[in-house]
Amino acid sequence: MLVPDPKVVRGLLTRYASLRIALAEGGRPATERELEDVRYTLCVTMGTRNIQEAIEAADALLAAGRGRANT
Repeated sequence: MLVPDPKVVRGLLTRYASLRIALAEGGRPATERELEDVRYTLCVTMGTRNIQEAIEAADALLAAGRGRANT
C-alpha cells in the first residue's frame, strides 16, 4: 500500500479546516465547491470513503510520523 506524503496530508487538513471556517463565516458558493474538492482529494489520498474516516486516517498517519521522528 502506498503511504501519502505527510506534508501533503497536513496541507489538505489545513485547507479543509480553513474552508470549513470560511464557509461557517458566510463563504461564497466557490468556497463550497473548493471544500468539496478538498474533501474528495483527502478521501482519495487516505483511501477512505467519507471525510470523517479520512481525517482519522490522516491524524493517525501524522501521529505515527511524529512517533518515528522522536525515536
